Amino acid sequence: MSRRIFAGHLVRALRDRLGIAQADMAARIGISTSYLSQIENADRPITPAVLAALGEAFPGDWAAIDPEEDTSLLIDAVDAAGDPSVPEAALAPDTVRRGVEQQPQLARRMVALHRAFRRSQDQLAVLDDRYDAGSGEAARLPWEEVRDWFHAERNYVDAIDREAERIADALEGARGLEARLADRFGVRVETGGDRLRAYDPDARVLRLDPAQPPESQAFAVAHQLARLEFAGLIAETAHRGLDSAAGRELLSAGLANYAAGALLMPYARFRAAARELRHDIDRLRQRFGASFEQACHRLSTLQRPGAAGIPFFFCRVDMAGNITKRHSATRLQFARFGGACPLWVVHEAVAIPDRILVQLAETPDGVRYVSMAKGLVKPSGSYARAPRRFAVALGCEESHAREFIYADGLRIDGAATPIGSSCRICPRHDCDQRAFPPAGSEIRIDPDSRGTVPYAFR
Repeated sequence: MSRRIFAGHLVRALRDRLGIAQADMAARIGISTSYLSQIENADRPITPAVLAALGEAFPGDWAAIDPEEDTSLLIDAVDAAGDPSVPEAALAPDTVRRGVEQQPQLARRMVALHRAFRRSQDQLAVLDDRYDAGSGEAARLPWEEVRDWFHAERNYVDAIDREAERIADALEGARGLEARLADRFGVRVETGGDRLRAYDPDARVLRLDPAQPPESQAFAVAHQLARLEFAGLIAETAHRGLDSAAGRELLSAGLANYAAGALLMPYARFRAAARELRHDIDRLRQRFGASFEQACHRLSTLQRPGAAGIPFFFCRVDMAGNITKRHSATRLQFARFGGACPLWVVHEAVAIPDRILVQLAETPDGVRYVSMAKGLVKPSGSYARAPRRFAVALGCEESHAREFIYADGLRIDGAATPIGSSCRICPRHDCDQRAFPPAGSEIRIDPDSRGTVPYAFR
């Protein structure tokens, strides 16, 4: 680490690729604009503190272009030393830097232990939820297998995403999708029937429900094109990914949906537009002809190495509080079975359709998140069938608030709503909404006194 690092060209390339102004990047990493300008022009080296700040502010993007092996170790060590979920006081970056310089093997061991700790926390959440659901590894249902598969892939499937982007660049929106479906596969699109989407492979006809909005119909066309265009790639991926036949079929359908989203919202264009519009979902969906939910979901898939978007969490919650879709590229992890924390704004959004609610929330590990939630109603097309009602939520860590338009109405430096994931692993003692005590805790009941919750625990 004693050798000075002049890598301003890499910093400038990163900033240009992300579409961030020099002043905005300087603010994100805590230096002046003039200092950043000197770094980019190779007038000043990148100090260890700036390297650490770059790694913290742009973890996926900067790691992919990191100029020094020791720098990667420094970034990982700073992350480990500052993890708020570890109860001991965090170490200052300068202290970590000296440790990396003087005891690199000890620093690598600390990083490895931190990674093992985070994995164990993820596994604890999995075991807790399986205990809560009364199931084990061998008892996982097919949709649980598929959900876990996408989570392991960070909700990004590179081969399918890149091929979809190549095809989308040669097309012109939904009309281009229909033309390609007809020209390459002889499939014509009609409206009629009461199914959202029905494909007749013998007649080569795709019938769409006319009651569905245009963006839903466009997605159905994209899904059908993806099933035919990516048939081999989807089959290969699904066969390699899961063991059960039902799981492979569900994964194939999920991969076709993934490809459909990538066709309608091609990666580079969508990522650039998201940054330009500060992730304004309504403006994004209008630009790409997508639904609100589709645009939210697509934002959660922007995890391409070297060109990642903001790490978002995304979920969909039904009227009963069940999480029916979930993904997190942040440190926030959802309860994998059942409902989410009742203090989270998404539950209020379910009851208030077509209104966007925002929230600054803090998890037990001390990480703060900006969250947006909106209640949605999908029409059924008939009085005899109830419409589908649910809410979607999208959020990011507080450090990305400047790039997330929904943070504009919040006092980022103010009080945050304390939320958790599952009561069974939440350590909060003062939560008025606690449903039951955390697993493994010792319950204490005072017959002469009680609070909102009728017990204490330790």
